[in-house]
Amino acid sequence: MRTEGHLRAVFRESGFRRLLAVRLTSQVADGFFQAGLAGTLLFNPNNQTTAMAVAAGFALLVVPYSVLGPYVGVFLDRWSRRNILFKANLVRAALVVPTALLIGFGADLWLYATGALLIIAVNRFILAGLSAAQPHVVTRENLVTANSIGPTLGTAAYTIGIGSAAGIRLLIGDTSADYGTISMIAIVGYLCAAFIARASFGVETLGPDASERHADRSIVAEIGRTTRGMVDGVRHLVDRRGAAYLMIVQGIYRFLYGVLTIATLQLFRVYFEAGDHSEKAIGGLAAVFVAGSIGGLIGALITPRLTRAFGPRMWVLVVLCGVGADIIVFGSPFLQILLIVATLVLNIGSQSLKIVLDTSIQIACDDEFRGRVFSFNDTAFNVCWVLGQLAGALVLPDNGKSLAVIVAIALGYLLLAGGYALASRRHTPYDRPSWTTTQ
Repeated sequence: MRTEGHLRAVFRESGFRRLLAVRLTSQVADGFFQAGLAGTLLFNPNNQTTAMAVAAGFALLVVPYSVLGPYVGVFLDRWSRRNILFKANLVRAALVVPTALLIGFGADLWLYATGALLIIAVNRFILAGLSAAQPHVVTRENLVTANSIGPTLGTAAYTIGIGSAAGIRLLIGDTSADYGTISMIAIVGYLCAAFIARASFGVETLGPDASERHADRSIVAEIGRTTRGMVDGVRHLVDRRGAAYLMIVQGIYRFLYGVLTIATLQLFRVYFEAGDHSEKAIGGLAAVFVAGSIGGLIGALITPRLTRAFGPRMWVLVVLCGVGADIIVFGSPFLQILLIVATLVLNIGSQSLKIVLDTSIQIACDDEFRGRVFSFNDTAFNVCWVLGQLAGALVLPDNGKSLAVIVAIALGYLLLAGGYALASRRHTPYDRPSWTTTQ
């Protein structure tokens, strides 16, 4: 009843409803644009897309978001957030036009990739601005509920955009022009988001207020300050060995996960369907996506109970050994249904490891450094995944099938378990003794 009361209270806030409308229209548009981009990269029969091109496409989607993340606050704390939401969405709408035309005319990857890079980079301002504005539209006691509802519904809107784009693709065809048309639909959502923000809020309504604003400091000085803060956060982490070792484990896990991502994409795109049946390939990859989502949910549900039962260190070791066995048993036969099961288990492990690491950072790191450590961790999480994809594109055949690579990845997870078992004997994930002695 308490949760239901918070939900009702949040939705009674008109400011929250208007801000949520900005988020939902913007993220539906994101779904359309990124579906068009990914479609022409992965499934357009007019393109002979290589594994390296696929890896480069993922890098475009992930790296700008990750690297820019820590620096966005420099601008959000000095410029009107209402104006950022308005103008950034207008900029994205304008950038979609040439980018979608380049996709539609079948231009070289690197030409339309430049526009996509800018659009996705601007997206970081939108999402961060929405989060920073949230405390200005709901009361403090309802903030946790609002922070949960907004991103959850935003993700749902993004998924709806992707699903709607897939449905439109089946109706209109499978050429570069069709994917360009799908991307162009995003303009409507971006313009709606921009004008909802402008019509709903005053210039100062969403902040920053006087206590948040840092206009007295130059932008260059603030960027330098943010960089130094990240470095200080890493130095702080080094003295918290339990969290530091686990972050290294997660980085290697994500690197190997990236290799498997490229292998799976190429297996479903090329090997299983010989590149001729994009509908079947899309259906198979959709099943992989659903299995991965379910795996993440299972990991989130079981990890709190299992870490209490066995301890976080032992659970991490079980996860790493289980994933190594999973890759060998379900990955080596190269059967579609078994690969879907392998993805489920792999994502249980990924989510479990992330939860243990997040908890370790929260316990081990001082509050003044915690945000910087999490920013570094988020960047490393995504960059390691992209590096793994690039490595996979180099070592895998174009159809994704390589027993040697599968065995090497499985051994990699098992060796990672052995290395972590040795390193964590004195520095467990929730390693209070190691950090209290350094104070």
